[in-house]
Amino acid sequence: MSNVYTFTRGDSPLLVSVPHDGRLIPEEQQARMTRAGLAIPDTDWHVAELYDFARELGASMLVARYSRYVVDLNRPSDDGSLYEGQVATGLCPQYTFAGEPLYRDDAPVSQAEVAVRVEGYWRPYHERLVQALDELRARHGYALLWDAHSIPSRVPRLFEGELPVLNLGNFDDRSCDPELARELYRIAAASPYNVVLNGRFKGGYITRHYGNPGNRVQAMQLELAQRAYMDEVTLEFDDALADRLRQTLRALLTAFTRNRTIQ
Repeated sequence: MSNVYTFTRGDSPLLVSVPHDGRLIPEEQQARMTRAGLAIPDTDWHVAELYDFARELGASMLVARYSRYVVDLNRPSDDGSLYEGQVATGLCPQYTFAGEPLYRDDAPVSQAEVAVRVEGYWRPYHERLVQALDELRARHGYALLWDAHSIPSRVPRLFEGELPVLNLGNFDDRSCDPELARELYRIAAASPYNVVLNGRFKGGYITRHYGNPGNRVQAMQLELAQRAYMDEVTLEFDDALADRLRQTLRALLTAFTRNRTIQ
């Protein structure tokens, strides 16, 4: 078993990736960090727990164990821009989403340290993701990748106002078949939650890089506003809210796996 991620194998074509729920930080990095950084406020809190039902649908699950403050698994290893004109949070972040420094000396993470983090944490996760997708395609003829995320409802530095609860992204129809994306949008729109497709969050590196319908890999990202399943002040998981949200998530994942246009 890797110390960088946990992987659970399922029997359906679906892989659920959870790259930002990890909370571990190496001790040598912790020693340099501010109180704001050590609180890891930009964690995708409880997402792996929220999606625990996906195993009942036969999904494989790949879940990161280390914090995005070590290295952001949903950014390219060369730290290229994903959203032109938007604030970039970085491959090895220097600041919280609120703009607070992560390190007491506020010094940039050196390129040598970035390279070490990419090799030690980023690359193993992506190698396992590729292996899982290849195995699914070999077994089923195609693979389905669902990249699971969450974020506080309001992050003024990153976007204006309050985020919709359900933020679906398929990189403007490039990572997932448009018909399938529209079906998912219809299901989400019929739920109790507000929804947008390819809004502020169109899909990060994982969705964009691995989603390739022409190569029999369909990839969708869902960014959830955290108010839908937890207390955004105390950061506590809310079982009642989560159970309600899981009904919609289950409907989305079921439609994703059963859509006939991709088989």
